[in-house]
Amino acid sequence: MKGFGVRTLGLAAAFFAYSRAQELDTVLLRDKVVGGQTTILDQIDDPKERRAFLKLYEARDPEARRRLAKEFLAAYPQSWMLSQAYEIASKACIDLGAGEEAIQFGEQSLRILPENPLLLVPIASIQLEKGHLAGAQSNAHAALQYLNEFDRPASVTAVKWLEIRSELKATAHYILARIEITKALNAETPEKVGQLHAAEENLLEARALNRQSAEVTYLLALTELSLGKPEPAAYHFAILSRTPGPWQTKALDHLRRIYSADSRPNISFDAFLKASQQRSIDEFPTTASAEEKHTHAYAGSESCRPCHAGIFTSWRQTGMARMLRPYRPENVIGDFRVNNQFTEPDGTPAARMTVSRDKRYFTIRDSRGNWVTYPVDYTIGSKWQQAYATKLPNGDIHVFPVQYNLLTGKWINYWKMIDPPGSPRTGIAAFGNLSAATSYQTNCAPCHTSHLRLKSPGSVEAHDLEFAEGGVNCEMCHGPGEAHVRAMASGTAPVRAGETIVVFKTLSAGAFVAICAQCHAQSALRQPGPNGEMNYPAEGNSFPPVYLSRVYTEVSRRAFYKDGRFRETTFIVEAFRRSGCYARGQAHCGHCHQPHAPGAESNPTSLKYANDPDHMCLQCHSKFIPNPGAHTHHAASSEGSRCVACHMPRIMNSLLFQARTHQIDDIPNAGNTERFGRAESPNACLLCHAEKSTSWVRAQLQAW
Repeated sequence: MKGFGVRTLGLAAAFFAYSRAQELDTVLLRDKVVGGQTTILDQIDDPKERRAFLKLYEARDPEARRRLAKEFLAAYPQSWMLSQAYEIASKACIDLGAGEEAIQFGEQSLRILPENPLLLVPIASIQLEKGHLAGAQSNAHAALQYLNEFDRPASVTAVKWLEIRSELKATAHYILARIEITKALNAETPEKVGQLHAAEENLLEARALNRQSAEVTYLLALTELSLGKPEPAAYHFAILSRTPGPWQTKALDHLRRIYSADSRPNISFDAFLKASQQRSIDEFPTTASAEEKHTHAYAGSESCRPCHAGIFTSWRQTGMARMLRPYRPENVIGDFRVNNQFTEPDGTPAARMTVSRDKRYFTIRDSRGNWVTYPVDYTIGSKWQQAYATKLPNGDIHVFPVQYNLLTGKWINYWKMIDPPGSPRTGIAAFGNLSAATSYQTNCAPCHTSHLRLKSPGSVEAHDLEFAEGGVNCEMCHGPGEAHVRAMASGTAPVRAGETIVVFKTLSAGAFVAICAQCHAQSALRQPGPNGEMNYPAEGNSFPPVYLSRVYTEVSRRAFYKDGRFRETTFIVEAFRRSGCYARGQAHCGHCHQPHAPGAESNPTSLKYANDPDHMCLQCHSKFIPNPGAHTHHAASSEGSRCVACHMPRIMNSLLFQARTHQIDDIPNAGNTERFGRAESPNACLLCHAEKSTSWVRAQLQAW
């Protein structure tokens, strides 16, 4: 089984060969390339560095790969390619049998890019071999999680990825089984039985994914025998008895022992063996859990008002409800009267925003120098920034590149600020083309509107997309509600499976975050359902819909700092999922946020404890309540003593201001700041103590 991880090494490195210049803050369609196709090497400015990495990447001899990787890491310690270089070094060490060195390089790579099952699995294999059981178990679990959450790399075909993914998952399950068996050898009886059952479950998964592995089948049979299950054990030993190789003789020996212990009279060993070989695994009971299905009938947000009037009123004031609204003068926050002109950096007027008879208009200078006027038919956003859109006669809705930022009181070309160079939607003069680049339905609607669908499944035309409501309504979070509304109106409780509304207080952390991730995970990939469903599940499927994520190596480097942390707030869920609070503590969004709390105008981030922000952390970390200053080393009343000051510093870009990172277990790391600089590894200490040095930070943290 160790060979699984090793056998995929050559192909694994190739996964990093291509990257797509993703336009941030744009919905990603699974089968549509966003931006231009480039190599990750195009993101390296230094030609010497580019050549050095290419030489490393193309090396095939393990000793040469290890040497070149070390040389690259020494020469370019601030490279964008560090995670890849560390990975290549780690896998070269695996091939050379240098296990401990492989683990060290692998851990360096995973600190920058944790979501890499192509490295997690081989590292877990080596950790198991070296007796590092805790690390092996953690990495194997992480690999399985990421293999379920992430889409295939763009450079790998769907067929090939199915093969690779199955092998990686089988190896991870085998590692977990080996760990449980190792623990069981030294455990007391009750605990031992539980560990053996866990091992059996993982081995069954591994065998389902890779039936060719005799080692998995043999270990599964031994585990079943230890659990007092001679019949399934005999079945699996019988499979091996027909398989030439090192396990055949051992399997026959075990079958003879099982036969000798069998109380059935007048049956020969050959008959017993034949009967075992002819059995089906389906004869043995399993404990598979049924997935809940939903009847997908939607009632609309107005149907919630009669019973939930207070919550409904609060929700109507939130940014989610106001995400897309038909034009009304009172909803406009942009200055269309005084500060109403946008000029290019060279001083050339590019757009004018005007009012005529209480209607707002955009006038754009096109590529020929002519001024073309479009009415504002929709407003998008309501808190810090607002965009404007116009609707064409065919139903297409197009978003103007120029948006109004309330914090600065200025008009900005927002997309030019966040998109990679060459993005077609950033050109104001090109707006008149009314292309897919500025289409609301294509780029924005899956997160900004409720129940979006293609009227003609299979169509690629934006005007074929229709939505039930603008903004994010109740059922986008609580699921299809018609059956619930009908049952409540009749005074009866829903009785059929799937006819219950989602109640957040009953959800696991993963299920809770998955609902928020529908819109707050930038890397989520969407594709139409069988009836054209774009942002809700098809009839009969579970709620919420499952979205795979684009692998992070195919995301624009502008989304990250060089130390690996996310830079853009559109990746807020991705950052949160890296947090120990989520992964180990089962924290979820609802511990800190209330999406329809009253007072949305004064609490635009929907904080649950806006007047006592420390409570969001102390509700779990209560041991710090009696003497917070002993932990923070700051006066209890000071900003430096707030939990978020150190663990959620303002380092994420959001609409011309810095938002708090949601990688909550982030602790100021002086080493990373020394290595990458403050711009590429911002440090919470230095955000307040800007006059200090990284060496000062290191000394302070060592004395903490």
